[in-house]
Amino acid sequence: MFFYYLRLARISIVKHWGLSLLMIVAIGLGIGASMTTVTVNYLMSANPIPHKSSQLYNVQLDSWDINEPYNDDGTPPEQLTYRDGTNLLNANKAFRHSLQAQANGVIEPEGKDSLPFMVSARANTADFFTMFDLPFIYGGGWDSAADLNKQQVVVINSETNQRVFGGENSVGRDLKINGNYFKVVGVIDYWDPKPRFYDISTGAFNDAEEIFVPFAMIAEEKIGRSGNTNCWKTPEGEGFEGFLNSECVWLQFWVELPNQQDKEDYLSFLNAYVEEQKAFGRFERPLNNKLLNVMQWLEQQQVVEDDAIMMMAMSLMFLIVCLLNTVGLLLAKSLGKAPEIGLRQALGASRRTLFAQYIIESACIGIAGGILGLCFAWLGLQGIGALYGDMLKGLTSLDTNMVASAIALAIVSSILAGLYPTWRACNVQPSQQLKSQ
Repeated sequence: MFFYYLRLARISIVKHWGLSLLMIVAIGLGIGASMTTVTVNYLMSANPIPHKSSQLYNVQLDSWDINEPYNDDGTPPEQLTYRDGTNLLNANKAFRHSLQAQANGVIEPEGKDSLPFMVSARANTADFFTMFDLPFIYGGGWDSAADLNKQQVVVINSETNQRVFGGENSVGRDLKINGNYFKVVGVIDYWDPKPRFYDISTGAFNDAEEIFVPFAMIAEEKIGRSGNTNCWKTPEGEGFEGFLNSECVWLQFWVELPNQQDKEDYLSFLNAYVEEQKAFGRFERPLNNKLLNVMQWLEQQQVVEDDAIMMMAMSLMFLIVCLLNTVGLLLAKSLGKAPEIGLRQALGASRRTLFAQYIIESACIGIAGGILGLCFAWLGLQGIGALYGDMLKGLTSLDTNMVASAIALAIVSSILAGLYPTWRACNVQPSQQLKSQ
């Protein structure tokens, strides 16, 4: 019977093609608008490292000015000072830890015809690669001894490897960066988590870095420091050394804590550390240390802006308006079939049979509307991508989940829209319709 109902639905849609087309377009517009904003919000709020996001914690310490909180809501700075970052690193109280900062450098390839080019860099400690699961094509990350001995080593991504070394296994070869030679120890495959949870200070949706060097290279001034820096008082010392010893926050510190007990122990350590620093005249604000896992961190930082959420809500309301228009069109179509329905009931067709037939017809219209809606959504995402450019790179594409969701939403929406018109049609009195004929 199901395939028979499908055939009847096709005949009815073709026969009343004008009304059917209006309904398909209405559903398509609603699905297209809603899926455009839902897709962007879905990708913006996605878990970038789902298998271990509950074990990775961002560390926040409130070292800010006692007279003015860093944020209006009282949350501490998102970054740490160099003094606090290195102190926590040297304490070695976590299962794994990563001290890191945004950096940049100029690569000078070998060869007379090769021109220097600038790359984005990350200065980090050894555990970074294991904590955040960077995939390697060749080699691997450096070890803690390289951090301790301030070795000039580098990990590069596959694009840089292709550009400088022609895609060959470059492990063990030298790479000249900012006039200094670094030995390549690893080449990573494509890795670009969205959001860029490990450092959102310069943009949650920026591309991942092209090269990675030991964190000590910043203090040694072998690599250029960049990124977001905030200070509540002027550095007291002279030059770069004075900056490093200042109260300026510009580092990210992450720890990996496998279980809840480890988290509680590490938070107790942080509290004890701050109390110790208070004795030296620092951390004058009330105790306000934070350990947030990946998803808590992204929520606190409001990676998904309120404007984006509002746009999604408005697009869903537009879908409801489109469905109300579809209800009216289906009602007009169903009531126009009243004589046919009355005749079929007189010949023995049950209300249940008629109801199933017209609900399947509504579902077919929904599928067509969903496919059209996917086309509208694709166009909408392309428009957003063209408007915002690299700012939303990687967030304007439909994945399998979104395609399936769009079709499912269209079918469910059209069935819901068809419930009342179908119910009205199935309650036609056969006697009145036959008498009118």
